[in-house]
Amino acid sequence: MKVDSTLMASDPRQAARAAKAAEDQGFDGAISFEGPHDPFLPLALAAAGTEKIELMTGVAIAFARNPMTCAQLANDLQLLSEGRFVLGLGTQIRPHIEKRFSQQWSRPNHRMREFVHAIRAIWRSWNEGEKLDFRGEFYTHTLMTPFFNPGPNSFGPPPIYLAGFGPSMIKVVGEVADGWFIHPLHSRDYMLKVALPALDAGLASSGRTRANLAISSQIITMVGNNDEQLERARQGAKAQIAFYSSTPAYRGVLEHHGVDEIQPTLNAMSKQGRWSEMVELVSDDLLDLIGISGRPSEISAQLRARNDFADRVTMVLYNEADPEVVNDIVQSLKS
Repeated sequence: MKVDSTLMASDPRQAARAAKAAEDQGFDGAISFEGPHDPFLPLALAAAGTEKIELMTGVAIAFARNPMTCAQLANDLQLLSEGRFVLGLGTQIRPHIEKRFSQQWSRPNHRMREFVHAIRAIWRSWNEGEKLDFRGEFYTHTLMTPFFNPGPNSFGPPPIYLAGFGPSMIKVVGEVADGWFIHPLHSRDYMLKVALPALDAGLASSGRTRANLAISSQIITMVGNNDEQLERARQGAKAQIAFYSSTPAYRGVLEHHGVDEIQPTLNAMSKQGRWSEMVELVSDDLLDLIGISGRPSEISAQLRARNDFADRVTMVLYNEADPEVVNDIVQSLKS
């Protein structure tokens, strides 16, 4: 199992140092998020400061961009990293696309499927000399003159991972992607009974199996050396689960476990800015369905048992123990 780290540098200028630290700790990948900063730029710096760690956007928001810009950015990062880049894409939710990015939102599952096909058509025009003639419902790319053609990438095109939450989008992942980023708000039961069957349906429709796709599981992980530390870690994790659960698009996991009645309340509280109060609605039972917690020596076994369907894992870490225990957990997972 590969183990990935989140590239959480608060300043993009720190990205190279943070990625090198993750590489030295033994992590296999470093994931850059679309948050306060662009997800691509930190990886350009990280590529120059590392040698072997994979560099991933987890995720870049596809619908805030277009297939050509993503194809070009990914192609350049694949060159800069010498073949270590993974293009991770996600849809975000409608309010962000329309109100934050001022872009169009419609039929996200169909649009994402076409987005991936368009990127691959652009890459084929560069790498294989195929005439660019992509004509879809949402995107059209029919012009590629020599001046704008970077030519074949000596490291080949990078893999494309997609984030998928509901069964319909997960099916799209199985149809067109090289990998799947699992959202942290999930339970093992939801994965086995809802998500993985949807993935298998998508794979089957494209004539593939799970051997053709990498599964990357992000899991909320709470660590402490004693009960007091663990309780602090668990309270921090509850705040994140409350935030995720306030989003209507993420209601499916709550419905699966019969606790979806908290979702409208959390949503209303988030709009009122009552963030600290939202934690009270996340029960210990729900917390333990979504995340794992324990002493440092217990974590790797829990991660393996919880994610035995995954090829790689990312700890969304709430660590109240010593920072050095992360090294031990990583080495235990990789051994």
